[in-house]
Amino acid sequence: MFLEIEKNALESACREMIETILLCLPNAFKGTIYRIGPPPELIAERITSGIITNGNTKISWGLPVESEYNAPGKKWLEYRDQPGRPLEAMSWCVEKQKSWTSEEPKTDSRNIMMQVEGRSDDFFHMEPVLMHKSNAQLGTYMSLQYIKEYEENIIWKESDHIVTAVIKIHFKPYTIRMGSNEARIIKKLSHSLGTELLSHRLQDDSMRTMQRLAKDRLSAFNILADSLRNAIAKSALIFSLIKQEVGYLREQWEKLLLENRKEKNMKAEAIKELNNILMNIGEKDKDLGKNLVAAQNKFLEFSLPAEKGENWVNMQIKERWNDLLNKFPHDDQRERLVWGNIDKLKKSLYFGQNPDIVDSYKEIPEEIKREWVKLIYSNDDSFNNSSLGRLINILDNSNINIPYQEKSKKSLKQLKALRDTMHQLERNTNFLLYQVLNGGNEGLVLENTNGMNNLIDKNYSIGNNLAH
Repeated sequence: MFLEIEKNALESACREMIETILLCLPNAFKGTIYRIGPPPELIAERITSGIITNGNTKISWGLPVESEYNAPGKKWLEYRDQPGRPLEAMSWCVEKQKSWTSEEPKTDSRNIMMQVEGRSDDFFHMEPVLMHKSNAQLGTYMSLQYIKEYEENIIWKESDHIVTAVIKIHFKPYTIRMGSNEARIIKKLSHSLGTELLSHRLQDDSMRTMQRLAKDRLSAFNILADSLRNAIAKSALIFSLIKQEVGYLREQWEKLLLENRKEKNMKAEAIKELNNILMNIGEKDKDLGKNLVAAQNKFLEFSLPAEKGENWVNMQIKERWNDLLNKFPHDDQRERLVWGNIDKLKKSLYFGQNPDIVDSYKEIPEEIKREWVKLIYSNDDSFNNSSLGRLINILDNSNINIPYQEKSKKSLKQLKALRDTMHQLERNTNFLLYQVLNGGNEGLVLENTNGMNNLIDKNYSIGNNLAH
C-alpha cells in the first residue's frame, strides 16, 4: 500500500479481515492478503495467510516456505500480462482493478497453479483493495506514468483509484461462482479493509505531526493545520461509510423478508429480464447497450432509500432505455415489457417497508420492528447522531437476527464515535488557526493544543478499535 503503516498494525488488520471471511463463509478454507507497493515497481508481497481447520473453528497462520510473492515480493514487470509466460489473476486485479473468480480451474486462463503444476482443485476468488488517488499521497518519485502494461499503455490512467492490496480466498471445489453472494461479501469487506488502512495512515500522520510539534510547536502550526484539515476532510468518508453500512442492513433485512415469504428477489428478476431484452435487441448500438447493462448490474450492488433509488433508476436506467428505444423503435409489447420491469425496479425499493409485508414477519416484536424499519429506510442525508444511536441500540437486540449483526453494530459505534471526535476536532482547529493568525497569546494556544492532543489520542484509540 502507498501507506507508511507499522508492520504489526498492518498484519493485525489483514488477519482480522481473513478471519472474518473464513468464519463467515463456510466453503472458504484459506485466505491471503498481498500488499501492493508504490509505483513504478508495484511490488506484490504476501502480508499474511490463514487456513481454517478443526471443523471451521481454528485458523492457522503463516506464509508458504517458498513463494515468489514472499518478501521481498514480486515486481509488476514480473507478473503483468506478457507473451511467453502464464497469465496471472494478480495481474488482472492490479491492472483492471476488477476481481477474478476461478470457478472452473481447468478452463481458467489465469489459474497459475493449473497452468504451472496442472492442479485442477484450485478454486479461488481474488479482490483488489482500492483507494482514491487523492488519499494515496503520491510523491514526485511515485508517478503513475511509469506503470505500463506490455503494450506500453499507462494503467489506471482513466481511474480515480489505485490498487493498494489484493485479497485471495480459496474455496472448496465448485462452491464459488462469479458474481455470487460470497464474491459480493468479499468485495464489501475489501472496502472495509481499505478504510481500516486509511484510518491507520491518518493515525500515523497525526502522531508524526505531533512529534514535529514537540520540537518546535509554534513554527509547526502551519503543518498541523494542513494535517488536521486533511483529516477533517475525511469526515465525508465517515458519512459515506455510515450510509454504506445502513444500506447493507437494508439489504439483509429484505433478504430475511424474501426468505420468510419464499419469494424471489424482485429487483434481481427485473434486472435479469431487462438484460435478456437487451440481448434479444442485438448489437445495433454496442456502446449504449454496454452502458445500459453496466448501469443495471450496478443497481444490484447497492441498496438506496426509496426516493434516491427512484432518481437513480430514472437517470441511469430509464433515460438510457428511452434513448435506445427512440433510436431503434420496437413493437409495443416489448416496450411495455421494458417499462414494466423498470416499474418493478422502483417498486422493489419499497419492498422492505411495505406495511403488509412487514406485518407478515412475526420474528421481531412489533414496536422494535416499526422502529427498525423507520430507521433503516429514512433519508440517509438526515441520519443524525440520535438516529444512529437508536439504530445501534436496536442492533443490540437478538430478535433482529441478521447476518453479521454484531460486526455492523461495532462498525456503526466506532463510526459514530469517530464522527463526534472529528466535529470537536474541527471546532478546536478553527479556534487555534484564529489565534495563530491573529496573534493570540501563547497560553491560550498551548492550552487548546493540549485539548487537541487529547482528541488525537482519542481518535487514535477509535482507529485501533476499528482495526480490531
